[in-house]
Amino acid sequence: MPYLTAAALGAALFCFAFLGLRARRANSLTGANAVDDYLSARNSQSSLTIGLSFLASGMGAWILFAPPEIGAFVGPVALAGYAIGSALPFIVLGLYGPKIRRALPQGRSIAEFAEACYGRGVRHWVSLVSVAYMACFLAAELTAIGAITALLSDVPPALVIMGVALTTLLYTAVGGLRASLATDRWQAWLLIALLVIVGGVALTALPELPSEAAMPSAPLGSALSVALTLVIAVTAANLFHQGYWQRVWAAEDNQSLARGAWIGGAATVVVVMVIGGLGIIAAMSGVALGEPPIPFFALLSEAPAWLALPALVLAVTLVASSVDTLQSAIASLASEQFSTRGGSLPLARWATVALMVPVVVVALQGVSVLRLFLIADLLCAAIVVPVLLGLWQRMTPFAAIAGGLAGMLGAILPGWVMQGSLSAGLLAASFPNSIPTLAPFVGALLASTLVSVGLALSARRVAAA
Repeated sequence: MPYLTAAALGAALFCFAFLGLRARRANSLTGANAVDDYLSARNSQSSLTIGLSFLASGMGAWILFAPPEIGAFVGPVALAGYAIGSALPFIVLGLYGPKIRRALPQGRSIAEFAEACYGRGVRHWVSLVSVAYMACFLAAELTAIGAITALLSDVPPALVIMGVALTTLLYTAVGGLRASLATDRWQAWLLIALLVIVGGVALTALPELPSEAAMPSAPLGSALSVALTLVIAVTAANLFHQGYWQRVWAAEDNQSLARGAWIGGAATVVVVMVIGGLGIIAAMSGVALGEPPIPFFALLSEAPAWLALPALVLAVTLVASSVDTLQSAIASLASEQFSTRGGSLPLARWATVALMVPVVVVALQGVSVLRLFLIADLLCAAIVVPVLLGLWQRMTPFAAIAGGLAGMLGAILPGWVMQGSLSAGLLAASFPNSIPTLAPFVGALLASTLVSVGLALSARRVAAA
């Protein structure tokens, strides 16, 4: 059985590599044109391709853990918040993207957007936050596929982690963004099909729900608090996902971007709600959810043994679809950050390879990265509003930087005030026990918004005087 499982996973990765390598630009572009096509695939993708790419690149192994657990323990209200938060970044870029394309017709990244609005200093800051967030995302995804492999098979987890990392690195290093977009299209359809198969078979294998079964539901106030926390955290963080920004310029035109964003957003909401709903059903059925609880895999424990193989292929598909997007995104930022000539292909490739080394090392340790993820989300929440206000004519670099710093202070202020010490505020903002709480995120958003807008308006009044 381990050999069959390894062969199936190897075949899936081989197919992804074949599709990615086949998608590389066939014509002989050279110089700046080759770099631009590698990093942006500019104006080349239809609305359906953009929508499927948003879905595939946004879905990772996390959907097999977080939504089912939220559904099982907090209920449908919080699950809806998670689904909306997962889709909202696509909708924001779909609505905001046409303005960005008009302001930066030759743009490629969130860092370029920040520089155009505020200057090179802010660009470095935004690039650092974006790369830190994406590195956490990469480590989390590879760690997750290792854990799932150990749970569902006898294949060594390190083998699958290395296989996914090296395969995706191969085709993104050669084909760039086009390779990621091409595999996303197929991976999106594959993950939908596998979700239907795995979820459907797992549900049919469940015992009949007991008559006293009740829908999991936390008190409404708690559920709304969790939902709002997840909306803020996921939206703010994903707006610093360079892979999503690349798709702003990859779309054929503004209409393709807008339609693609709505397709991707709607599909994401459906997928997250469906798989979270499986967690709700698992909790209602009375099956043992495990310790720590993993409702999705608890369902599989009741299903036929053969279902473990398609479930593992599903997990590999989810991880590969997000990892290749992140690798291409990091290559884009690395190329532009250190080159004054619009980017460098060798630099982009080697920078991505170099970053993957510590990411794989962390993933091989099998440690939890949820706390790091929450801290990265909070850092993004502290500066997302000042960055997005860049197209507002009254905004100034000073207002943006001060707003970002105020956001970081605002994140620790609630804990500081409630518990009476700075150290307590810092501890609360670092999410002990990896529990997401609303106060640091609200504090970060409110402080950054108030300071940014206030200083921008004050600067205009001073200038007018």
